[in-house]
Amino acid sequence: MKAMILAAGRGERMRPLTDSLPKPLLMVGGKPLIVHHIEKLKAAGVRELVINHAWLGDKLVAVLGDGSQFGVQIAWSAEATALETAGGIVQALPLLGDAPFLVINGDTWLGLDYTPLVSQELGGDLAHLWLVTNPPQHPDGDFSLEGDRVWDRPGLTFSGVGLYQAEAFSALTPGSRKLAPLLRDWMAQGRVGGSLLTGDWRDIGTVARLRALDDELVSSTN
Repeated sequence: MKAMILAAGRGERMRPLTDSLPKPLLMVGGKPLIVHHIEKLKAAGVRELVINHAWLGDKLVAVLGDGSQFGVQIAWSAEATALETAGGIVQALPLLGDAPFLVINGDTWLGLDYTPLVSQELGGDLAHLWLVTNPPQHPDGDFSLEGDRVWDRPGLTFSGVGLYQAEAFSALTPGSRKLAPLLRDWMAQGRVGGSLLTGDWRDIGTVARLRALDDELVSSTN
């Protein structure tokens, strides 16, 4: 299985840190946030990665290169301006291939084993989403989980981790496109499965959250 790490966002809420550094390169626990994802994906058996970039993308490429230093292969999908999640996936499809692929938001923290994520099967579904209990900054949530089905009703928060069929994006025209409207269409067809993600998940969306995570990781290693 291949995995795509989304890393094209500007990170406006993280300014001024992201004025000179792309958000996925911000340091937590002694290494860039995105490196934690790369290492955990490799540990779960995923060695072919696709990473998109836009804002200061040359710095991402300079630090991560072709992935060989981490024991993986990185293919880069450059965007002149960030294309939103679905737009970025559509552009990267030639690199992702025809098989199901995992997508992870590069600005999240997952303190868990990635093996269950990469071993998930889609069956006839177009997507499988991992949902989390609502964090304080998003109390209303996004979607509901009933059994193994995800529906367009508030209840839980979408973690940004999803498994997708390539065919779900193959007919879409290139350009900027959000993911949520597509997910809602697929939910209406009953073709979105889901699971509750257990473990330490965090949206690293503010400097305060970044600092808090960094402090915890540094303390745990001392």
